Amino acid sequence: MKRSFTRRQAIKTIAGAGCGSLAVGLYTWRIEPHWLQFTNRVLPVSGLRSELEGRTLAHLSDLHIGPQVDDSYILDTFRRVQERQPDFVAFTGDWITYRGPRQVEQLRRVVTHLPHGRLGTIGILGNHDYGINWRMLDVADQITGILNNVGVTMLRNQAFTASGLQFIGLDDLWGPHFAPAKLLSEKGQDPSTIVLCHNPDAADRSVWGKYAGWMLAGHTHGGQCKPPFLPPPLLPVTNRRYVAGEIALSGNRRMYISRGVGHLLRVRFNVRPEVPIFQLRRAT
Repeated sequence: MKRSFTRRQAIKTIAGAGCGSLAVGLYTWRIEPHWLQFTNRVLPVSGLRSELEGRTLAHLSDLHIGPQVDDSYILDTFRRVQERQPDFVAFTGDWITYRGPRQVEQLRRVVTHLPHGRLGTIGILGNHDYGINWRMLDVADQITGILNNVGVTMLRNQAFTASGLQFIGLDDLWGPHFAPAKLLSEKGQDPSTIVLCHNPDAADRSVWGKYAGWMLAGHTHGGQCKPPFLPPPLLPVTNRRYVAGEIALSGNRRMYISRGVGHLLRVRFNVRPEVPIFQLRRAT
């Protein structure tokens, strides 16, 4: 004979569900946003010089220095990256979450501890580095100046070669100066090249010419919250394939999208923050 579902059992069930929800909420708020993961991958580059074989490149994206991300977490991330003694460090934008001049000064303080590559430290801007509505040119110029002063070679639709490896840095897709077609036409055929571009949707624009190498991107945060076995419900991109990780593109190009370090809202679930550490190899 089956026992009826008593009131006490009902209360226990509800209490258990409530405790479970509270635990998940605390995890997504207090633990995973700062549970940084270092992912180790091989980055095959055509035409890579023999002396760069096996060298490492650390990719940092979406720091979002500002009101939602603890400075102590960013500083600890910088320390942990520097301990790995990368040969190159590449930053792919969204250095800050702009709410006012205070964030620019916050950036100035924090990046004095920024990790540097032994052979080169390169960066670009993201949409949030252009301030409100991505149109505040003075904010972007201030950020660029601050980072140049601490040893980051900032690229805004420009190319730069460090120890035989060329970096092409694109200005942000949503910003006012995205215009890389001429640069890619002139510089993109060098086989030893890596493109830095904040927004992965740029991969679908008709600007790439004959470029057939790697593109390092960020912007998506991996969706920040992802139900198990399902795609993330919210992504700031048009192409829903562009979530995180390695993506094959047309024209023999490939893209790696970092899940990023910081966040706009302090919440992550099943999408840990990430710093990829690439080992450079000559593509065969």
